[in-house]
Amino acid sequence: MAGLVGEFEVKLDGKGRFLFPAGLRKQLSPDAQEQFMLNKGFEECLTLYPMNEWEKLSVKLSKLNLFKPQNRMFYRLFHQGAKQIALDNAGRVLIPVMHMERVGLDKDVMLIAYNDRIEIWDKSKYFQLIDGSMADFADLADQVMGDLGNDDE
Repeated sequence: MAGLVGEFEVKLDGKGRFLFPAGLRKQLSPDAQEQFMLNKGFEECLTLYPMNEWEKLSVKLSKLNLFKPQNRMFYRLFHQGAKQIALDNAGRVLIPVMHMERVGLDKDVMLIAYNDRIEIWDKSKYFQLIDGSMADFADLADQVMGDLGNDDE
């Protein structure tokens, strides 16, 4: 898989479902089989992993030394609340109430797809984060990307 990419605005219905965008669905690997693992993200969002990507991540995580307390704690926190979900017959994703409440999802939702995951954000919280970070984007790019150099050098 080359990687997921894009921002998609969706609306939650009264049952906490949203229609999975066709443009995003086309990007899924056939290995994903419309099965996902829903988990909390690192900020105020949820993360939706295509199942094939979750399985790759699980293999990496299984290599953690669980005799180290910080590894055990990370493992617990990372997996706490994780839930397997699938698209329904209408192509919708159902977000459990517990997960919606955890990150304060309202009706207007943003899906942010990058690499191997899809973040699920309350629209207002997402734009608050992005708008507040844009002024620091050049500095952040320098810190993260500054030492990479160019491949053609």
